[in-house]
Amino acid sequence: MKPRFLFVVFALGLLPAGRATAQEVPAAAPARPGPLIVGAYAQAGFIIAHTPRVRHLVSAHPTGLELNVQRQLNGRQPWHAWYRYPRVGLALVYYDYHNPVLGRSYAASVYLNKLFWERRGQQLSFRMGTGVGYFPRRFDRDTNHKNTFVSSRLNATLQLRAEYDVALSPKLGLLMGVALNHYSNGATAKPNLGINIPTLNIGLNFHQQRAFVPLPEGGGEVAGLGKNFLNLSASAGIKQRNESDTRRYWVNSVTVIGGRRVNRKSNLLVGLEGFYDRSLLAEQRDTTAAGRELIDVKKAGVIVGHELLLGRLAFETHLGIYLYNPYKSNNFYYERIGLKYHFTERLFGTLGLKVHRGSADAIEWRLGVKL
Repeated sequence: MKPRFLFVVFALGLLPAGRATAQEVPAAAPARPGPLIVGAYAQAGFIIAHTPRVRHLVSAHPTGLELNVQRQLNGRQPWHAWYRYPRVGLALVYYDYHNPVLGRSYAASVYLNKLFWERRGQQLSFRMGTGVGYFPRRFDRDTNHKNTFVSSRLNATLQLRAEYDVALSPKLGLLMGVALNHYSNGATAKPNLGINIPTLNIGLNFHQQRAFVPLPEGGGEVAGLGKNFLNLSASAGIKQRNESDTRRYWVNSVTVIGGRRVNRKSNLLVGLEGFYDRSLLAEQRDTTAAGRELIDVKKAGVIVGHELLLGRLAFETHLGIYLYNPYKSNNFYYERIGLKYHFTERLFGTLGLKVHRGSADAIEWRLGVKL
């Protein structure tokens, strides 16, 4: 994941929230949620040949179909107003890669759709989502060794899209869009080169109610604004070292983070964490001469980060620098993106991806407590 993408997410959290002055917890939930939008779109695009190892797979142009349903947020929760009433949605996506090596893929993703411009039946919005993709045909050393894109059937997916909707009738809209779709397994299996697919999209949206009136906003202070907190957490993940070694190795970390809520939408973070990657021990055993002592593979670093707050959910971005790194298996810095969810006021869980210079290192499942 490139640093400039992390900067964009950080900037979104610092943007003013407009007219909203809602409090953290609503007094009572309204009886009716916002209106629904149901869509069906055709997609066509191409695969980016981001490395010579995949050029043999990009001769055909993928085509696909998407079905989705999204809900217009209307103020049932205070954060709806902070982000000027976005939409949340669920999408089912199918691609045919027109290539027997890649076959087809199926994905389900959740997303947030933010309206940026509206005028007389026209809407321009930006959508960002994530989910899970399934590839029936994956890399296999004996039967499908040319598939250097996909080495596991289950993959994470990331979707960025700009959309333009123009009204054909009071409830029917023509949707046109341009998107970037990414699939990767986060190094849980190798090779993990990942697929990047820019697409053009066209289809129809059925609006239950195109224009809507937000619910009245509550007043008062935001709970926790300007206050400090401490997060203690531990993570676990698995990864494959390379194509020839099919074993899975545990990767663990412990993290201590101090944070401060600086506005309604943002927490700023700073902390320390330690890592233990057992795949690096296997790597050393293969490369170190017999009788020589192995180098310590444990690592420790300092991180700074940001949380974009959406109710109980938060989008995390971290940048870290290794302070203790005796076995130089990577760069001196690392990045992380993740989704964090508070089960209670104190207990939270996170699904994150740790990367080195845009290359996935491990998917981390994290559990922690807020003090």
